[in-house]
Amino acid sequence: MKRKARLTGILSAFVLTTVALGLVSPAQAAPERAVDPRPSTAKLARELQKLRARSHGEIRVAEIGRSNQGRPVWSARVGHGTLRILYVTQQHGDEPLGTPAALEFLRETGTGRSDWARWLRSRITVDIVVRANPDGFEHNWRYNYAPDADPEFGERGKGYDINRYHNPSLAPEDNPATEAGLIQRHYAAVKPEIVIDYHMQGRYADADGKEITGSLMWPTNAGVKPENVAFAKQIAVVAQSSMTASGGNISQYPGGDYEGIARNGYGLRGSGSVLIELSDMGAPHEQSQIRSALSSMLAVARSAADGSLRKIDPAWADKIPPRGKPIEPVQTSATVD
Repeated sequence: MKRKARLTGILSAFVLTTVALGLVSPAQAAPERAVDPRPSTAKLARELQKLRARSHGEIRVAEIGRSNQGRPVWSARVGHGTLRILYVTQQHGDEPLGTPAALEFLRETGTGRSDWARWLRSRITVDIVVRANPDGFEHNWRYNYAPDADPEFGERGKGYDINRYHNPSLAPEDNPATEAGLIQRHYAAVKPEIVIDYHMQGRYADADGKEITGSLMWPTNAGVKPENVAFAKQIAVVAQSSMTASGGNISQYPGGDYEGIARNGYGLRGSGSVLIELSDMGAPHEQSQIRSALSSMLAVARSAADGSLRKIDPAWADKIPPRGKPIEPVQTSATVD
């Protein structure tokens, strides 16, 4: 208990320090209004086009391809700086809350006329693959739609687990998971320094019995260069501190080291690559979870833009506590990234 208290005190002090350094956006708590946690496919398209129109050219929206059932996979871009960031939401169709957070990030950074928003756009370019798995969303399952496949990773009669097909050795044109191939192509075109992949997990408690609101992890594949792991840890610390500052209880995620997992695959390609998992805490907590994801998006973007991200001690990531035990039985789709 004493060790836990000391660690909590250290992390709390670090959160205050990151706020003082300006790593956390002054707008990180937005939106105060409720947002749709599961916008339909049609509504998502409308919202993206509305944001594009309201931004007067600051937000660029495009299809990067189509799903197996012909639905558009959308990319939105904001900013025109040289440092490139890629956020990906909803590779797993039944893990939705990163997608409305992405819409709010675009609203905050792309339609704003504040000095802060203008400054941010001048320093970085953020691309977001918004709902990478639209078919999985429509079917309310983890996988894409490929019912005739016999996937190594996935489920027969449903489809592929997209987040197992980002292997650097797997060419996009040969990728059996269509939407993973689209993300691979987009990554190659963007060449981002930072990649963050947003997912959802079940419900867990820490060692003191307090519920975990989110978990994160950097690359764990042994082939990722140490400097890329260190950079991902710096990103993870900024994300964790911002989510903690907005009321979260954030842990390390106990993920695997397979190279096809996005955080490993894009780490192997040379990016600072991080997984963020929002806990599925039920409808009463969805708005706060969306705000938590938004806070991480804003904080990482800002710290990358002002250069403070690279000054973080990556060893701080190792002090983030483990996730702990499940609070209740967890569905398979929410147990692994």
